[in-house]
Order: sequence, then C-alpha cells, then structure tokens
Amino acid sequence: MTDSRITHAFSHRFRGFLPVVVDVETGGFNHQTDALLEIAAVLLDMDDAGNLHRGATHTFHVQPFEGANIEPAALAITGIDPHHPLRPALPEREALRRLFREVRDALRHYDCTRAVLVGHNAFFDLNFLNAAVVRTDMKRNPFHPFSSFDTATLAGVAVGQTVLARAVEAIGLSWDISAAHSAAYDAEKTADLFCEIVNRFQGMYAVSLREQRDYAKTE
Repeated sequence: MTDSRITHAFSHRFRGFLPVVVDVETGGFNHQTDALLEIAAVLLDMDDAGNLHRGATHTFHVQPFEGANIEPAALAITGIDPHHPLRPALPEREALRRLFREVRDALRHYDCTRAVLVGHNAFFDLNFLNAAVVRTDMKRNPFHPFSSFDTATLAGVAVGQTVLARAVEAIGLSWDISAAHSAAYDAEKTADLFCEIVNRFQGMYAVSLREQRDYAKTE
C-alpha cells in the first residue's frame, strides 16, 4: 500500500530542511557568558512557482539569565535597557518554548523534518541559541545543532558584499539605519536577502532538478 499523502514542495527544496531566519541581540560576543536579550525568528513561505517569500515574524524580549554578563558597549549599539520596568521580557526558557512551538508548527505545515537556522554570520546566532538551549535544558529543539545558511557568505557570492546593510542595498532592497539592531528588523532584512538570493538561483535549481530526474530514469 502506498502513501497517498501529498507533501509540500518546500519539503524537497532543501532536502527536507526548513530554513528559519533568526537574529539575536545580546550583551556581548561570548555565547557562554553574555546575556541573550532579544531573539526573533522569521518563517518563510513558498509560492506555487517555488519562490520564497518572507512570512510571519516572531520576536521575544528575553530576561538576562542569572549571572549573565552585559557589556555597556553592546547596549550602546542595540539601545536595549535590559532592566527597564516596561520591557516585556520573558525568561529564556519561556521565550524558547514559544519560539520553538511556532517553528514546529511550520515544520508540520511544510512537511519538513528539521529547521535550519539562517543568519547573517549565522554561527553567532546559532551559538547563542544553542547555549540558551543548554542553559534551560530545553527538549525537542527543532533546529539542527550545527548546520546553517549564512547570508554573509551567500551575499558575498551573489553581490560581493558581506555587511548586512550593504548587501541588502546592493541587491536592490531598502535599509533603514534607524531601525537596525533590533532582532525583528535585522531578521526580516536577512530573510528578504536570503529569499532574493535563493529566488535568483531558482532557474539553476530547476535545471539541476530536471537533470537529476532524467539521469535517474536512465539508471
């Protein structure tokens, strides 16, 4: 008996992986010691032509974990006041729980097996995410622990720019310097950049897919 369930095209585009764009704002550069202060995830949609588009954004302010280091220079860049009484911050575990729930829903919707973090200099965001998972003893992390898509690398190949703002502008998109360094804005711009680059390669991917299918028929 065959499985008659029709899987979504997204499940084939990246070998069953679902790209999810993530940006973090932190209290420094050390993922082991410095606070995670904001985290945003942008989900991606795929249209009938196989092109990617930015989907829903989920962003959370995060309470610094006990004993976390926070560098004043980092706060000067982000403008975050971690202890502001009106800041709607969640404990790390609760922020991750809510974020992972949205990602798992997207995995089910698109018939994908695992989320892969997309980030600009993705190792930075993935290291902070993994460190928070360990600190909070979170189970069922939907993200691959070490694989990622790095838009700094992709943009360097596509348009010769590796700085996010310059890459976004070089590919023909807008950049608002006054909105930068918030997790949601940077994640959304990274998502736009990733989608634009992937879509520009859609024709090459389609040709490769046809060649693979033709080769398989001759085997």
